[in-house]
Amino acid sequence: MCANFKPLTSQQIHDLGLPEIPFEYPEEVYPNYATPLLFQSDQGLEWRSVNFGFIPKWAEDKTIGTKTYNARNETLLQKPTFAEATAKCKFGVIPVSEFYESKYFDNKPQRWGVRRKDGKATFIAALYEIARVQDEIVRSASMITMDAIDHPMMKEFHEPGNIKRSVIVIPHERLHEWLNLTQPDIRSFVQGFPVEEFECSHVPKERIKKASPQLNFFDS
Repeated sequence: MCANFKPLTSQQIHDLGLPEIPFEYPEEVYPNYATPLLFQSDQGLEWRSVNFGFIPKWAEDKTIGTKTYNARNETLLQKPTFAEATAKCKFGVIPVSEFYESKYFDNKPQRWGVRRKDGKATFIAALYEIARVQDEIVRSASMITMDAIDHPMMKEFHEPGNIKRSVIVIPHERLHEWLNLTQPDIRSFVQGFPVEEFECSHVPKERIKKASPQLNFFDS
């Protein structure tokens, strides 16, 4: 699962010919942080600042976002949290310059970064929602994941065992197809990203003096 990433940079926005992002956002994102989401509106491609962690319309507060930042593609239409948004095809992408996963050595997790070799942003499939929570309008999103037990790179991450997951990467050339889906069948997009186009390396997390519990997910 992806619980930590760096959003795309201004240079990556320019290189991909995307609209400028009209709001500020963190250099590094964790659950319940704000992050840019790209989606298709009647006016074309648009950005929204969303909570990284899906907030369903029935939520009483935003704490649920610490548990809903990833959504399994296999159960999108079955889980009450995601079913309505999926049925309405509320699909977008969260573009990242690098996302982080844990690789275990001697039963201890290390933070590893995954990125494109060409330096361009990676489009991660996302499901988004707009809800009113305690009189506040909240836009939120979750990254959609897939089984990765057979993926050459992603099978090396996560806790030891036979459960391996990966975010779903939307190829650049299929962005508009993804953003314009009119039915919730996303099976043609559930493909492991081409490992030859990506690289990964150990990226130790900088220590933060006042870290919240979710920021201590990685020990190194």
